[in-house]
Amino acid sequence: MSYNAIKKVFDLGDGRTVEIETGKLAKQADGSVVVKQGDTMLLATVVSSPEAKEGVDFLPLSVDYQEKYASTGRIPGGFLRREARLSDYEVLISRLVDRALRPLFPEDYHADTQVMISLISADKDIMPDCLAGLAASAALAVSDIPFNGPISEVRVAKIDGKLVINPTLSNLERATLEFIVAGSEFDINMVEGESKEIQEEELVEAIKFAHEAIKVQVQAQKELAAEVGKTEKRIYSHEHSNEELKKQVYAATYDKVYEVAKSGSSKHERHQKLREIRDIFIATLGIEIDAVTEGLIKKYFHDVEYDAVRNLILDEDLRLDGRNSKQIRPIWSEVGYLPAAHGSAVFTRGETQSLTTVTLGAKDDEQMIDGAFINGYQKFILHYNFPGFSTGEVRPNRGAGRREIGHGNLAMRSLKQVLPVADENPYTIRVVSDILESNGSSSMATVCAGTLALMDAGIKIQSPVSGIAMGLITNPEGTKYAVLSDILGDEDHLGDMDFKVTGTENGIVACQMDLKINGLSYEVLAKALHQAKDGRLHILNEMKKTLEQPRDDYKPHAPRIITIKIDKEFIGAVIGPGGKIIQEMQRETGATISIEEVNNQGIVQIFADNKASIDQAVTRIRNIAAKPEVGDIYEGKVKSIMPFGAFIEILPGKDGLLHISEIDHKRFESMDGIFQVGDEVRVKLLDVDKQGKLKLSRKALLPKPERPTEENK
Repeated sequence: MSYNAIKKVFDLGDGRTVEIETGKLAKQADGSVVVKQGDTMLLATVVSSPEAKEGVDFLPLSVDYQEKYASTGRIPGGFLRREARLSDYEVLISRLVDRALRPLFPEDYHADTQVMISLISADKDIMPDCLAGLAASAALAVSDIPFNGPISEVRVAKIDGKLVINPTLSNLERATLEFIVAGSEFDINMVEGESKEIQEEELVEAIKFAHEAIKVQVQAQKELAAEVGKTEKRIYSHEHSNEELKKQVYAATYDKVYEVAKSGSSKHERHQKLREIRDIFIATLGIEIDAVTEGLIKKYFHDVEYDAVRNLILDEDLRLDGRNSKQIRPIWSEVGYLPAAHGSAVFTRGETQSLTTVTLGAKDDEQMIDGAFINGYQKFILHYNFPGFSTGEVRPNRGAGRREIGHGNLAMRSLKQVLPVADENPYTIRVVSDILESNGSSSMATVCAGTLALMDAGIKIQSPVSGIAMGLITNPEGTKYAVLSDILGDEDHLGDMDFKVTGTENGIVACQMDLKINGLSYEVLAKALHQAKDGRLHILNEMKKTLEQPRDDYKPHAPRIITIKIDKEFIGAVIGPGGKIIQEMQRETGATISIEEVNNQGIVQIFADNKASIDQAVTRIRNIAAKPEVGDIYEGKVKSIMPFGAFIEILPGKDGLLHISEIDHKRFESMDGIFQVGDEVRVKLLDVDKQGKLKLSRKALLPKPERPTEENK
């Protein structure tokens, strides 16, 4: 062999094993591994530039997860028939890995770093997303790239009342909670998932259970790195420093920044005052400063802001907008704001505002998911838009980015939990949240506005949902902390945690947590969850002042859907050869008609914006799919005439024989002159034989002639 492969195998705790292999594929990358469970294989590679680019003061990290269609034996759709830009599903997995890795890189490491994860083989029942974080971290572990890991990600689910790590796709359908949890052997740093109205203690229990599995996976990576011999990381120097200048910046600006932070001013006013403090300090230097010095001043001034805001909260329980740690910003909301939409709502909390619409569509409007691993259709769609003007910025509109996809997915998961069951909701529903103002928690504003808009549209959701973003501030020693309710954008940026929780009055339906520090205790996590519950319930009460429950009916201009069931055997008759019948019905009635087979029945949906179109379409479909019943009377039409009788169409596509002997009580010698093709004839169905042939009678509907008496004779 021309390669020296090194493998490590660990158990998921129930006999299922996962294998990590390095040294066989992609050896020119700084680090590469193949992670395998069953037939599912992920190739993860990582490359980091030897030096940082000049002037870069952050980590330029890119994480891309992509599924190769060959991994599931499929050929991509589209004109090019090749993998294209990442799908939303792939972007969401990329974000999960990115959010788990990013906090573990050294703060002063600024080299361009790229992590790529490819699904190269797939078992249809083994979900690859919960292995992607493990693969990425393992690739870093066997490289010389500085990284304070390893970390791993697992999916924890409760199925049939029991917690399970990385359940199969088929079992996941029965889960009452499902979260992706990431962390190191010591700490949890990322959580995201959904649940069916669980309590706070149940979420903490699930995270603890996941952490035990993560510790096993981290240990396997450490052993693999030791065997590879990559325990020593590369030496780097990516930051300039000037301790004397740092002291100058602190001495000249800290007290002024603290006072601005304490003033309770608005976001833009506060940013303007802080810029003035910084610019005045630069002016006092009285010399032409170079780019390096200017960059250092901005960095040290940011550190001043960081310390001042945090100390204000920890020492005085006072926040940038004047609230204490538990207060929620003022809320107002309105429904039906857009008269032409099927449902709409405006939700405003502080300086964050969402204008959300609901549109009701037919089955043809369902979104097609055409991924390598996940494919099919979904009838609930939520889109989140974050234009530049929402933060007073000039930013080109280039479509949804990863942030928009991630925020929209969190809101979608939250509202999906309370939608009516499929049998009670025939509509395809699209919710669109346009963020008009943003100063923190815009995804949570989307959840609140989405709930109100759905109720305004007349969708019978099971319970209203609200959401809140929680923050955390700790001192360097870890002896003092403050949990913040309803955080601002600056508190997110300068804080240690962004923890979004959504739920109903009955429990949690979704959450998303990102930690920027090590050492969050479960005690602090539990406190944050209970404080979040108080905030969620407060927000729910404010929402109920606007609209307490779904409207009794849809808007007058909203389309209506009727669902009828027909026997499976009539599906072809409704569609017609080449779709001729169904297309003709749609054209003549103005309704949109869709039909599919479910559980050996034909499910027909008729969609129109007026009752007359729906009634007309229903009548025609019922006629096609009706089963002739012996003894029933029909108004038929003569289709053809034979020497022995006439064939009468009693229902569309259903002819029966009216024998010459069943036309009248009197006897006819021939069919000449009795009927013309197209004549309407009232007949009774006498019998259906084993071949399905219909026997009709006109005679049975005519009064019998009187029998002749002796006198008449």
